Amino acid sequence: MIKLTKNALRDQEHKLQQLQRYLPTLQLKKAMLQVEVNQTAYEIEKLTQAYAAHRKICDKFQALFLDRGSITLFEKTRVQRVEKRYENIAGASIPYFEEVIFVPPDYSLLDTPVWIDSGLEQLKGLITSKAKIKIAEEKRAILEEELHIVSIRVNLFEKVLIPRSQDAIKQIKIVLGDQERASVAQAKVAKKKILKKKEVRI
Repeated sequence: MIKLTKNALRDQEHKLQQLQRYLPTLQLKKAMLQVEVNQTAYEIEKLTQAYAAHRKICDKFQALFLDRGSITLFEKTRVQRVEKRYENIAGASIPYFEEVIFVPPDYSLLDTPVWIDSGLEQLKGLITSKAKIKIAEEKRAILEEELHIVSIRVNLFEKVLIPRSQDAIKQIKIVLGDQERASVAQAKVAKKKILKKKEVRI
């Protein structure tokens, strides 16, 4: 329930000023996040194309994977860890790919087929491409969630809080205006009564 007083009017006007001051910041944040979401979607598309290209190259080694040396090949492309860094974008902590760290190779060149080195590099490239896609998808998910939250806040400000505050101010001003007019009217009536009393005495 809104209090229809001058103090309430002052409070509502102050609240409205704060809302209108903060809204552009939210709108800017929303726009920035939308740009980042779009760029990340494009990034994932390019990374997926790169992964497909690596996959085609690796498919050429498919027959060789049946060779006894392929066991060594798969063992030597084991991932130790995936390195990533985080950056702050519009208040959200966003992951970025750094590199894939593979288990260090310890095979003998003399005891393995000649194609092992090339096969290793191609498989590592395929694994790296997949890791890049995974982190980019993680990045997009975080950005989309943050965009969703900010969009809700922008809508709340634009469609609920600001209009509600404006309506409250309008309502209070109408009531205060009516009260002021009534007070003026009462003052005029009182003044006329006083004048009439004076006239009667005279």
